[in-house]
Amino acid sequence: MILRDIVFWILFALLLPQALWVRKTAARFPAAEGGPKGAIGRGPPAFRLLAIGDSIIAGVGSRTLDDALVGRAATHLSGQLDCRVEWTAAGRSGATTGQVATRLLPGLESMPADAVLVSAGVNDVISLHGLRRWEKDLRALLAALASHWPNAVIAFSGLPPMNHFPALPRPLRALFGLRARQFDRVLSGVLAEHPRAVHIPLDFEARPGGFCGDGFHPSEQSYGEFGIMAAGAIVCGLRSDRRAKPGTADSA
Repeated sequence: MILRDIVFWILFALLLPQALWVRKTAARFPAAEGGPKGAIGRGPPAFRLLAIGDSIIAGVGSRTLDDALVGRAATHLSGQLDCRVEWTAAGRSGATTGQVATRLLPGLESMPADAVLVSAGVNDVISLHGLRRWEKDLRALLAALASHWPNAVIAFSGLPPMNHFPALPRPLRALFGLRARQFDRVLSGVLAEHPRAVHIPLDFEARPGGFCGDGFHPSEQSYGEFGIMAAGAIVCGLRSDRRAKPGTADSA
């Protein structure tokens, strides 16, 4: 890890002027409209989905949360599980993994959840966190989630291929893409140690319409595809661990 950090810092130092230009000129889109709760399908019993994390959970790039990741994932879960899905989203633009644990998680502990959907990591990359810090913060977040919801499936979004982000100019785009892959390998290894945690790999090619206008966040079309992947990962986690079922959600 240390060697990879050193190589990254050497390359980043060469691209520092480009990184400062991106920070100064990058477009900043608002979070999706609407309240932090919603429901889809019929019940009871209801399957409870809690989504927590960064701007992806906040729905940046989408008009409403219904059309963002949490809403789309809930829709597909309802269809696959044939039940009512009630969802709650706690997202904050710019949140790092450590901030998700310290600023977003407190206050949610008493909320029941059959599955917890997490998006974090990209802000750790662009905040220049090292691999050791990333792993430490990741383990702390997973431990907290597993402690509060011991029977819930924890579905963690993988790091996206940042080398495809239109908002990042070349060659900075390639460097952050490499860094995101390094982070994702650490994430995959840590999740493999948790019996109820699943990894949602994100590997896609750049295409017209794949990003919203800021060139950094998904479009509503991409959120729809992401929701399918997230729901599929959660269902796979449920099948491998039958302890999390509709109506038997965890709460603190």
